[in-house]
Amino acid sequence: MSQVQEKARQSTAAQQSDNVAHALAGAGGGLLSMALTYPLITLSTRAQVESQRAQSSTLDAARRIIKREGVAGLYAGLDSALFGISVTNFVYYYWYEWTRAWFEKAALTAGRASMKLTTLESIMAGALAGSATVLITNPIWVVNTRMTARKSESDEQVLPGTKPAKAPSTLGTLLALLRDEGPARLFAGVMPALVLVINPILQYTVFEQMKQLLEKRRRVTPKDAFYMGALGKLLATSITYPYITVKSRMHVAGRDRPREDMLTTFRRIIREEGYTGLYGGIGPKVTQSVITAAFLFAFKDALYSCTIAARRKIARR
Repeated sequence: MSQVQEKARQSTAAQQSDNVAHALAGAGGGLLSMALTYPLITLSTRAQVESQRAQSSTLDAARRIIKREGVAGLYAGLDSALFGISVTNFVYYYWYEWTRAWFEKAALTAGRASMKLTTLESIMAGALAGSATVLITNPIWVVNTRMTARKSESDEQVLPGTKPAKAPSTLGTLLALLRDEGPARLFAGVMPALVLVINPILQYTVFEQMKQLLEKRRRVTPKDAFYMGALGKLLATSITYPYITVKSRMHVAGRDRPREDMLTTFRRIIREEGYTGLYGGIGPKVTQSVITAAFLFAFKDALYSCTIAARRKIARR
């Protein structure tokens, strides 16, 4: 093997290792940030799948859930959510870093002065990574939405002296869905989910551009990443929220609810609830999304640095 081929092989192996490091850091950061903010996800998801008539304030909804289900009700579906966010972030960051490395290599080959991604290249990298992530992880989020929203489907009071029905497990929810509705239901809401690929594209494009501007002045710290991640997510979620509502409605549509495509769901919500129906639960969702994204970027940067340091320590042995 020639020296050129050997260097190319080593470069490819190093890039692959770096992609995995980013993916692991993203998965760990997502898991930690999700665990910290999950009650807000529960509140926003239940608000999204309820009609406008059934909605109440965020504080009242939290009190009602705690009274009826205990504090554990705020964490319904947490196990599937933690698994889902870990897989989602691992897949997304792996493909994003792979695509970014390809663009940087292409820029070097073309003799471009800077290897930094342009705004268009950041958008394309985010679109490819986001689309792959949606297709791989949509079944996980269908199950999670079913579990999170299960109590919103009934307002029946528990009779005195009787115990409330035990909540189904993640596996039980998955098996019931497959048995009653078929495997195709695992991909319910995939169209609005693909449209929502624009959410992380907006988020990471804003983040990357701000990061590049800051790097010209000084080193980016986890605190900087925290604030830039929060700002990017605030903008992205505010713009794309109606699609988040439609996706949640399609996730819970089953035998007892009409199965509709994305446009039909949009029209029905607007006809029955007005345009405000598309923004049900936006308060806790934006709050959760901003806090989660802020912690995610801060945790990811810290975890990535730890991963690289550990890898170098192992390599020196």
